[in-house]
Amino acid sequence: MPAPTMPGMALPPEVCIRGAGIVGRALALLLARERVRVALVTPTPADGAPDVRAYALNAASRALLQSLRVWPDAAHAAPVRHMTVHGDEGGRVDFDAGRQKVEALAWIVDVASMERQLDDAIRFQSRIEVVSEPVAAPLTVVCEGRQSATRESLGVTYEVTRYAQQAIAARLQSEEPHDDTARQWFNERGEVLALLPLADRQLALVWSVEQLRAPRLLAQSAADFEASLHAATHGALGHLTLTTDRAAWPLQRAIADRWSGRFADGSAWVLAGDAAHTVHPLAGQGLNLGLVDAELLVRTIKDRDYWRSVGDARLLRAYERARRADVMTMSLATDGLQQLFANNAGPLPALRNWGMRSFDRTRLIKAWIARQAMGLHSSTESAP
Repeated sequence: MPAPTMPGMALPPEVCIRGAGIVGRALALLLARERVRVALVTPTPADGAPDVRAYALNAASRALLQSLRVWPDAAHAAPVRHMTVHGDEGGRVDFDAGRQKVEALAWIVDVASMERQLDDAIRFQSRIEVVSEPVAAPLTVVCEGRQSATRESLGVTYEVTRYAQQAIAARLQSEEPHDDTARQWFNERGEVLALLPLADRQLALVWSVEQLRAPRLLAQSAADFEASLHAATHGALGHLTLTTDRAAWPLQRAIADRWSGRFADGSAWVLAGDAAHTVHPLAGQGLNLGLVDAELLVRTIKDRDYWRSVGDARLLRAYERARRADVMTMSLATDGLQQLFANNAGPLPALRNWGMRSFDRTRLIKAWIARQAMGLHSSTESAP
């Protein structure tokens, strides 16, 4: 149940956002830009190790964040101008921004820097009130992440498929220049290692490894871990030096069975971001999907009939239908790719790598896939 109306505001909020991650903060700024009054619930930050994560953001996400003036500087947002994907038996696919006639295939963004940019923008937005507890509003947007307590309290089923994998993240420095190239290796166990370019010779590591292998890699000394990286990347960038601690988390794909509904008092709620869905990180699309949630929800609210509330059930169902279809497509695609490399029965290893080599020669299909990944398609159309 929402809490009582927030004291201290001249007018009560129209939307309460529970969860102040990147999706929640971007949503607050988008709503405020449309003159919607927002209460943003920001829990007290817990002390912890520096965040070593980095996100791959596509052109659509970059344009959205630039429109809010929260895009980080060049030291914290590096372009990916080339991408190379390696299979386990010589299969390989290459993508190039120049051939796609775009500035970059994606941008690798430092999480901490992005969060600071969003916080600074929120601080100067008079229509956003930062609060520590939920408050009453016609619409509550739940952006609390995959472990959302609000979603659980609403009785929403979060249909989770757990992979027998953990993701290991860290920051590295390479001996050789990375040339603005994102590199990815799949192996026969379904593991995926990605080296994502940052400024200079810095790299963000995302290594999805078998559940039983992850603790061994995390327990290795820095020198031994670097040796493991060198073997897994075939020395492509020379020696890789750890520059941060390692972080790890379990991998899953999930989707909520309901994305919208009503509280007992009649006010509405809706899910967005990881509270509604998660996908395997191998395609780097998790945050991109969440930002499309925010963009479409705001567009739906903005374009509503004047007599409809921001919590109108028809509007929220239209948002849910549109986003669920897009998310399911990406979820099935990433899951299928992960399963393809995890299965080594019979001729599959040879077939999948033959498929990679064949795909690499199909320029039109490659171009279409690349544009989909860059968000250069009209998947955010609203039809309330």
